[in-house]
Amino acid sequence: QVQLVESGGGLVQAGGSLRLSCAASGITVSNNVMGWYRQAPGKEREWVATISEVSGGGNADYGDSVKGRFAMSRDNAKNTVYLQMSNLKPEDTAVYYCSVYFWGRQHWGQGTQVTVSS
Repeated sequence: QVQLVESGGGLVQAGGSLRLSCAASGITVSNNVMGWYRQAPGKEREWVATISEVSGGGNADYGDSVKGRFAMSRDNAKNTVYLQMSNLKPEDTAVYYCSVYFWGRQHWGQGTQVTVSS
């Protein structure tokens, strides 16, 4: 059973930083492509970042709106992925979800709220 648990969200002023965590069970994060997505009120869910499996190079890719400000990483020993968010903007306000495609379907965490005040 795949379980993804996000944490680390909160309220931050514009220009500030937050680090989100996604603790996984039922899968090994180093063997899977892991992703972060976000959904703002009234908007569709948006892809934020992915990190490939170790065998695939372990590289991270980012959406244009966060490139240069966000960094995704992985701690294999903790089976956890992270999203370091810097220079946050009010438009980054959203619920952030961790996700993995495994056994034929997309799995999602419960999400963590990030609110950036201007």
